[in-house]
Amino acid sequence: MHPFPHTYAVSAECAPEGLVQLSSDGLAPLNSAPPKEFDGPGDQWSPETLLCAAVADCFNLSFRAVAAASKFPWQRLSCSVTGTLDRVERVNLFTKFEIRARLELAAGADHARAQQLLEKSKQVCLISNSLKSEFHLVTEIG
Repeated sequence: MHPFPHTYAVSAECAPEGLVQLSSDGLAPLNSAPPKEFDGPGDQWSPETLLCAAVADCFNLSFRAVAAASKFPWQRLSCSVTGTLDRVERVNLFTKFEIRARLELAAGADHARAQQLLEKSKQVCLISNSLKSEFHLVTEIG
């Protein structure tokens, strides 16, 4: 890992109508639009879905790192995140994220240890640690 602090730069460009194009050096451009809840088309990534994607991605990558550091064998992790956007004191903000994680293990694997590592992954995820929302983890280990 590189020494801290790390910086990440993203550019956004748009016209009065249409999509917002997001770009970052070395990455493929990504289109964005308001979600249907904000009268957008509903067929593009939005800031809201990108935030939920960042939580899901970070959780998975955190688990990968935690499991590797613990030398814990596993086969597959799938994760879905539902973010709740609400209006609190006249401000729109995400109040809660539910992380649903399904971890597949080999036969005979330690399910209790797997649960501990999933919980630790939630605790060390830098994206969720950077948000002031409530986080709830629901796990299924098989």
